[in-house]
Amino acid sequence: MVDKKLLTIQDISCVGQCSLTVALPIISACGIETAILPGALLSNHTASGFSGWTFNDLTDDMPKILDQWLKENITFDAFYTGYVTRTQIPHILDVMEKAAKPNALRIVDPAMADNGVLYAGFDADFPKEMAKLCKGADYILPNLTEASFLLGIPYVGDNYDQAYIEKISRDLAKLGAKNVVITGVSFEKGKVGASIYHSETDSFEYYFNEWVNCAFHGTGDVFSSAFAGAIMRGKSAVEAIKVAADFVVSSIKKTLDDKKDHWYGVKFEKAIPELIKSLEN
Repeated sequence: MVDKKLLTIQDISCVGQCSLTVALPIISACGIETAILPGALLSNHTASGFSGWTFNDLTDDMPKILDQWLKENITFDAFYTGYVTRTQIPHILDVMEKAAKPNALRIVDPAMADNGVLYAGFDADFPKEMAKLCKGADYILPNLTEASFLLGIPYVGDNYDQAYIEKISRDLAKLGAKNVVITGVSFEKGKVGASIYHSETDSFEYYFNEWVNCAFHGTGDVFSSAFAGAIMRGKSAVEAIKVAADFVVSSIKKTLDDKKDHWYGVKFEKAIPELIKSLEN
């Protein structure tokens, strides 16, 4: 049997339990060979709590790495992107075109914003560039803030209903994505989860888990990584959402008793046995 190989493209935050330090162990734990293409090297993530960070841009290395892979005939069954910068997007599209096996999957987490605002370092025009990466993707996984920026519409906060989620999902699909997963969706108190819109069948599916009233950095990366791993293991999209959402909730719960000192991410490592078990069901 030839095992599948996934390439994930995002930054390395050496400390902070996000981006590649989350994606590599989680997808590997799903039993999927995981290659990486780092876009930048940071001392730690950029969320509030740290006083600053170092940043080493690796964009110029991307085409050199691709050239070497092509010489070695290295190709991939799937691509999963997270936090990337504007200048990296053309290189990423090049990698996805030239280093893809037939029918390779494209999973795009447009990691650029949360709570109504763009991340530090992204300007107002960046969502238009991110939309180029979403075009042709098999799955995109924006949160509600990222969905708003991709569509160029105001962020509504918690003021939405199911009809709104379904409208913006259809609008996001018009960017060229086959399936749209919106994370952080809630229609009732105490429940949160995700929706998925299948553009080919014009149909929706949902999954909800309990709302744990505590915010941690990096949970979106944990969700997207587990989703990518589950999809590669042959789970349906809604099954992959369930696997990912349950994993995030478990990871949060395992961090709650240490949230004062462990504020910078979730202890997803302690929930990996549960992740593995969920993939066997």
